[in-house]
Amino acid sequence: MKKFKIQKSPFIVPTIDGKLIEEHWGNSIQNSNISIAHMVAPPDWSEPYQTPQFDEFTLIISGKKQFEIDGETVILEKGQSMLVEKGARVRYSNPFPEQCEYVSICLPAFSMELVNREEEGVD
Repeated sequence: MKKFKIQKSPFIVPTIDGKLIEEHWGNSIQNSNISIAHMVAPPDWSEPYQTPQFDEFTLIISGKKQFEIDGETVILEKGQSMLVEKGARVRYSNPFPEQCEYVSICLPAFSMELVNREEEGVD
């Protein structure tokens, strides 16, 4: 029995905001312990605020990504990474003219039940 698995066909998460989400590991393949996703956020993309019940690590491959975390704004650039701990109120965005490519790792795995997204327009 092999002690490894190769993911050749990540799950493409359907989106309506132009963001590409390729989940390699996570709830899409019945793994609730961790999710690992490759993402591409288009220019001028943003999500609503959320207060996730999972830790999220982000590694920027190209471009820049903006994080609004508990009232503080942080911008990550290519080659930088960050941990946003569960329970933080955060909004992710790419208000820049170029797309942002990054890898996201969530512990436990990302799920809509754990993300706690706010309604649009709530600050």
